[in-house]
Amino acid sequence: MKVAVVGATGLVGSEILTVLAERNFPVTALIPVASEKSKGKEIEFKGKKYKVVTPAEAIALQPDVALFSAGGGTSTEFAPQYAEAGITVVDNSSAWRMDPTKKLVVPEVNGDVLTAEDKIIANPNCSTIQMVVVLKPLHEKYKIKRVVVSTYQSVTGTGVKAVNQLMDERAGKEGEKAYPYQIDLNVIPHIDVFQENGYTKEEMKMIKETNKIMGDDSIRVTATTVRIPVMGGHSESVNIEFENDFDLQEVRQLLEAQEGVIVVDDPANLKYPMPKDAHGKDEVLVGRIRRDESQDKTLNLWIVADNLRKGAATNAVQIAELLNKKGLI
Repeated sequence: MKVAVVGATGLVGSEILTVLAERNFPVTALIPVASEKSKGKEIEFKGKKYKVVTPAEAIALQPDVALFSAGGGTSTEFAPQYAEAGITVVDNSSAWRMDPTKKLVVPEVNGDVLTAEDKIIANPNCSTIQMVVVLKPLHEKYKIKRVVVSTYQSVTGTGVKAVNQLMDERAGKEGEKAYPYQIDLNVIPHIDVFQENGYTKEEMKMIKETNKIMGDDSIRVTATTVRIPVMGGHSESVNIEFENDFDLQEVRQLLEAQEGVIVVDDPANLKYPMPKDAHGKDEVLVGRIRRDESQDKTLNLWIVADNLRKGAATNAVQIAELLNKKGLI
């Protein structure tokens, strides 16, 4: 299978290449794609070197599937051109997520919605992906009424510039800034741009995407997204109100049985999910499972996942795996 990775030189693009290799995706020819300034650079994949081409050049090479991770502008311009050429696109940007004509997919949650007609498939926001994988079995059993989520997000979600800012600040060096404020020894309650309603775009993404992926607009969601000086993964404190009451032991059993979830919940032995433990893993870790004692039929959870893996690269590759399994690429 001919696979194009658009944005192959970026943080997520590099991770996609790693995940493709680790999961033994059947790549017969790799087409690394990046901007004009990276054209001709060499990318190594499974011991072989491949030259980077531009997005336009890659179309002529007719890949079977193109995994995009090059920003909304590139996706808006080129994804339709790839689709028109018969190439299936899995897009990591926010460009197509809320387009009613495009599917927004987390394979463990709604992979069954994919059809041969889907030539541009949207990969959800990292924070949304890890949350809905956990919500799915709970919604099926108890029916979710409302979700209150606060995130603690890694600097890797912003990109290389943010990682460099954190490391520079930690080393006491001046350098390029990704954030308007210091991130080391600080917390910034601001991810993406502010909207008219006072929420940020990241917060609104979590709200709207959750409804779309879960296929249920009746689930009410409110979010506060926060950047913290951490690398390795995003963490979330999630409060879930259900229509039906639950048993805590049954909740644990449902989560243990959910594909892509690992339960790490043993407070007596100080075991709970942390970003350093999620780093490099494809699974979503969930713990601190407890009843909200201030309100009936309400549960508190702590959810952690590697935002570059399950939050981006792994989910995109899993979509491609599912397309391949269904014979759609």
